[in-house]
Amino acid sequence: MAATPSSSAAGATNIMLAIFEKKTNSVDVYRPLRNYIAFNYSEREAQNLEDDLQTLKQLRSDIERHSDPSLPSRRDILQSYFRALCLVETRFPISPDPAHVSTLTFVWFDAFKPKQKSSQQNIHLEKASILFNLGAVYSQIGLSYDRNTVDGRRQASHAFIAAAGAFAYLRDNASMKANIGGTATVDISVECAGMLEKLMLAQAQECVFENSIAKGSTPGVCSKISRQVGLYYEEALAALNVAPLNTHFDKSWIAHVQLKSALFYAEACFRYGLELHEKEEIAEEIARLRSAVNVLTEAKKNSKGAAAQILDAIAKLEANINRNLERAVKENDRVYLMRVPSPSSLPPLAAFSMVKPMAMSEVLDASKEKMFASLVPDSSTKALSRYTEMVDDIIRTQAEKLQQASELTRVRLKEMELPDSILSLEGNFTLPTSLKEDVEAVQISGGPAGLEAELQQLRDLRRVNQELLVQTEELLQKEAREDSQFRSQFGTKWTRPQSSTLTKNLQDRLNRFAGNLKQAAESDGRIERSVREHSAFMSILDARPIESALPTLARPIMSLDQNEDAIVGSLKQSLRQLETLGAQRAGLEDMLKEMKRKDDILPKLMTSTGSHEDLFKKEIAKYDHISEEIAQNIEAQEQLLMQIQAQNDEFSAIFNLEDYKASREKCYKQIEAAISKFREIKDNINEGLKFYVTLQDAITNVKQQSNDFVMTRNIQCREMIEDVQRQVAGLSFQDKNAGAFNNSYPPVGTQSQRPSTQQPDPRPQTPYYQPSEQPPVSTYGHPPPPYGSAAHQPPPPYHIPPTSAAPYQPHQVHQQPAAEYGQPAYPGWRGPYYNAPAQQPGSVPRPPYTVPSPYPPPHQGGYYKQQ
Repeated sequence: MAATPSSSAAGATNIMLAIFEKKTNSVDVYRPLRNYIAFNYSEREAQNLEDDLQTLKQLRSDIERHSDPSLPSRRDILQSYFRALCLVETRFPISPDPAHVSTLTFVWFDAFKPKQKSSQQNIHLEKASILFNLGAVYSQIGLSYDRNTVDGRRQASHAFIAAAGAFAYLRDNASMKANIGGTATVDISVECAGMLEKLMLAQAQECVFENSIAKGSTPGVCSKISRQVGLYYEEALAALNVAPLNTHFDKSWIAHVQLKSALFYAEACFRYGLELHEKEEIAEEIARLRSAVNVLTEAKKNSKGAAAQILDAIAKLEANINRNLERAVKENDRVYLMRVPSPSSLPPLAAFSMVKPMAMSEVLDASKEKMFASLVPDSSTKALSRYTEMVDDIIRTQAEKLQQASELTRVRLKEMELPDSILSLEGNFTLPTSLKEDVEAVQISGGPAGLEAELQQLRDLRRVNQELLVQTEELLQKEAREDSQFRSQFGTKWTRPQSSTLTKNLQDRLNRFAGNLKQAAESDGRIERSVREHSAFMSILDARPIESALPTLARPIMSLDQNEDAIVGSLKQSLRQLETLGAQRAGLEDMLKEMKRKDDILPKLMTSTGSHEDLFKKEIAKYDHISEEIAQNIEAQEQLLMQIQAQNDEFSAIFNLEDYKASREKCYKQIEAAISKFREIKDNINEGLKFYVTLQDAITNVKQQSNDFVMTRNIQCREMIEDVQRQVAGLSFQDKNAGAFNNSYPPVGTQSQRPSTQQPDPRPQTPYYQPSEQPPVSTYGHPPPPYGSAAHQPPPPYHIPPTSAAPYQPHQVHQQPAAEYGQPAYPGWRGPYYNAPAQQPGSVPRPPYTVPSPYPPPHQGGYYKQQ
């Protein structure tokens, strides 16, 4: 039986790690700082700042003694003290210099090896250690929540995110400063802070994964979240396996992180396997599950010192994976018979991060703190603003030089057509973007190979229209034959108009449709001939990839000194060097911005007793070395571009680059011409399809009118036969009915006259036929309406109102030009596309879809007067 999602190992609460705080020795921060204020400012200033000094002293004492055992309170104390240290840093220069605060020494012990310690006479060690402890306290808060509940897992995740933010802030803002001279302990190094950040993110993501399992998320979502947990653990493990951390941490730490990374990789495979099984992708499911088993087996080899809870979770997950694997293998062997790919050929599992380090800059921002505010003079603030302007000017000037150098490289390489010519020699050349997009559009629409299917659509539509036309004509012809038979049978008693008189308009329209179909068939023939004639020409568009149709830059047939490879190799090496210079420029620009971000001379301004100009000159000099590197980079690039120009000239001469360019441009033009011809034929086919669909609607409309006409004539026929039979039988209705017959069939083009005293028929006056103003455009392939559709309409009224018009409109000799079918053809063809030629005297008229109906409009006269 397959393991269900809720039965996996990581679905249960798992063991996690918390960080212990660093320890410190007691230090008196009050006396040295007060003495500095009294000496450099005044005793009165020292008295005014007494409360600030006492607050700082109390915070340092709380840090040393853990006065409040509550973790949230401990966190708040660490944050408050760090903000106070930021203010101290900008106002009190702490260093061995006798003119500074030289009697203040901070001592901190390593959190992972308590016997190691660091002592520094600066504030950087103090700040870095406080940040480390803040991250440690956040990790302990995360571990304190009950992760068996949804809210507990959510709060734990937030705490681990905050811990990651504290360690990231330590790495980016304090580690480098604290490690100047190599006197700091390993726990606050850049490497350790980065590793702890990834570890905390892994545990935060793990909490999210546990919540996803608890709320029943889909296997695909759980797989992505689990994979990201494993990736975070893998990053932490990579840092633990290299110096300086590989010898600093206990083996149990490394075993824990290693097993966690393997566990969540296998968990992701297991979850993804469930999704694959639902999709019946059994082969990949087997490969994923085998990969998971291999990883777990390898991880258990180095499990010494790991917690038993992790080993139990691995064992449970491994059992579930093996059960699903066995089931999948049996199903594949019996049903699917798919080839199982090797695990190494599978693409990486998808991952989705739901966590990121908390931004601690706002939490630790000291700009709103009022402590020691009076120690910042206005002159220092103004001097700092002036120095900032000097730095901005340097950065702006150097950044412009870097950008100009990059633009020069781009232009020069484009002029030499590099690296395109090298890529062409290696068979990797690509079409210009615009041309490639046009080719892809053609291929997506079916390409030249797909035109035959569209031509078949034209043939099918033409056949459908022809069949509709024939059916309509046969319908009218049958009615005319029947009318002729009755006329021969009854002679002068058969007084109704002949069918040919009444159906003249319908016949004219059918004749016009036949002419249009004939013209359309000729147009279709021209399209088919064009496709046949240009199929070879357009076949280049079917090449996949299209680059395979391009000419290649070939090596010379004969070579005198066999140095082609050397020339190509040296040119490629020069291009790689040019690329390296470009990457260096990007790094130099980032370095400039980073230097400006970290350039804070406020403490020096506030403690400097000499000229500010001298300080500025000294401080601004630190940008000289990066400016010199930028100048060297630009000069090296200029020399390299000259070298590449000479190498490219030699390359062009040996490989006959000019002939290749000519062949390539010729091929471009051929592809462009093929695209143009394809679009032309495609447009003509589309025009034909639209024409046939429109014509089908028109013929269907006429056929419906013909059905209505035949139905009405049949009703008239039955009633007239009854009247004639009554007359023959000697019934005395002759005088009464003679006028009825004459009035029922007025001559074509005249209006029937009815007595004004005729009473209307009380029955509803439903028209037997109501022509549509404009036939709707139907989609291709819709069958025409059945012949008998008119039979389901209500019978026609037999009453003729006093003002009734004739049942058929007189033939319109002069008609307005009707709308054309389709659109004009491409200019190479003579005459309008899919339209009958201009009407000549005596020829069949064009198909006017707006010709008035030969039948009376709604609510006008019928055929018989009321009996």
